Amino acid sequence: MKLTILGCYSATPRTITNPTSQIIEINNQMFLIDCGEGTQVQLRKHKIKFSKINHIFISHLHGDHFYGLVGLISTFMLLNRQNDLHVYGPKGIKEVILLQLRLSNSFTGYGLYFHELTSKESQVIYEDNKVKVSTIPLQHRVYTNGFLFQEKPGDRKLNLGAVFNYEIDKCYYQKIKNGSDITLDDGRVIPNEKLTFDPTPPESYAFCSDTKYDESIIPLIENVDVLYHESTFLEQDKDKTTHTMHATAIEAAIIAKKANVGTLVLGHYSTRYGNIKLFKEEAKTIFENVLLGDDGKVFEFNK
Repeated sequence: MKLTILGCYSATPRTITNPTSQIIEINNQMFLIDCGEGTQVQLRKHKIKFSKINHIFISHLHGDHFYGLVGLISTFMLLNRQNDLHVYGPKGIKEVILLQLRLSNSFTGYGLYFHELTSKESQVIYEDNKVKVSTIPLQHRVYTNGFLFQEKPGDRKLNLGAVFNYEIDKCYYQKIKNGSDITLDDGRVIPNEKLTFDPTPPESYAFCSDTKYDESIIPLIENVDVLYHESTFLEQDKDKTTHTMHATAIEAAIIAKKANVGTLVLGHYSTRYGNIKLFKEEAKTIFENVLLGDDGKVFEFNK
């Protein structure tokens, strides 16, 4: 599982910082989460192939999380994209994007599909044979969702020594990897556990931005491998979280600890602070395994 932070600062883009956007790669699939201004520039800068992005997840309709979307959609068109593009986001995302395309007389030559979200309960919004994506309802000033990416368990791994020892034909290998026992020609039944090793444990990633401190998300993200949780403010400015409906680094760490997550990644920092290392220092007073997100940072996670 690989996380590329394209941007992780709040509010406005600057020459040295970018608003929220990131790429999560899980089980050889690539997903774009949020699309603030400058996302396509960051994609080019970090040599991420546009053609691999087929699913975009927008958390909410504040500009620093989606103002880069229409530009990216238009660039896909200019690059003669052929693959369908699916956009998942709050109700209204379709209207605002199609209005811009219509008024600029721009039309995509590829399939553009919007999956608008309205539910305030967690729901599965994407699923294939490798990955499932569910919403994480968040508490912010507008309707907002986080996203939980869960890798599905893979096939069991062949114990080639045992398979060769029992002289099992290759045509049965996939059946064995799927978990089946094997009956030999002499009638003996060989249990699957003698022919395979356990598969690599599936990985999971939760994206939670923007939101105030909210313990109701804990059951949805419990035991997740990696949690990205917004940490807009340091503790000295905790009073600002009430009306902005954002969280502090310490509050993010409390959520991580109570949910028993593996790793916490901080982000969505207010640009009022000159040194983001302070966010990590504060979070680590509550939760040990903290990573400091920053524009251009790449994290690889392996079990």
